[in-house]
Amino acid sequence: MELWPMIAAGFVAGLLGSAHCLGMCAGVSGLFAVNAGGKAANASLPMALTYNLGRLVSYAVLGTIVALFGSALVDVIPKLAAPVRLITGFLIILIGVQIAFNWRFLQPIETMGATIWQKISPLAQKLLPVTSAPRALGLGLLWGLLPCGLVYSMLLIAAATANPVNGALTMVAFGLGTTPAMVMTGVGAITLSRFMGRKRTRLVAGILIIAVGVLTLSMPVSKLFGDAPQNHQHHRM
Repeated sequence: MELWPMIAAGFVAGLLGSAHCLGMCAGVSGLFAVNAGGKAANASLPMALTYNLGRLVSYAVLGTIVALFGSALVDVIPKLAAPVRLITGFLIILIGVQIAFNWRFLQPIETMGATIWQKISPLAQKLLPVTSAPRALGLGLLWGLLPCGLVYSMLLIAAATANPVNGALTMVAFGLGTTPAMVMTGVGAITLSRFMGRKRTRLVAGILIIAVGVLTLSMPVSKLFGDAPQNHQHHRM
């Protein structure tokens, strides 16, 4: 399966979904911001980057795991390969629609995720205050485990790649897209969040992601219908 549509969809979804991520991850992000609030921006930046590195590692591990599952499923049932490609295209389009119109298709998962985070948060509390790189990394690793509708959507796409490396890269691309908003703090983060949350911005981003989804769909569909004329011509001969 072509990797670049997944990478493109992941990065753009992360970048333009940052407004949603800031809201969903406000509790976790706040833990770091409060403890780093007394430091100068240039002093807290290395910690913030380490913190987000942990999140990217978690995403990569999750992407690898779900892609391994997808690969095993396709190996057992080879005929699933084509439907999986179609599902991937539809999922990308779904993410585009979600970002464009701010619809909450996976709100129940986010509600469940809040419950799960209540069980994980005591571990995060033990890493506070964030006074060292290992603590920042550990908190970031836990943050990456926070269930979120947008993250789960990307995990489904990562699973559909049916390739551990591609699954990890898809999730890393998504994480990198969200990183600018997560690294910025204070007024900068609020300004970026507002820009990403504008209807026009979300609409343009959603259309771009939908276009990637349509392109992804066109690959298996064109192959499916491309064989039909050949078969028809064969019968005429």
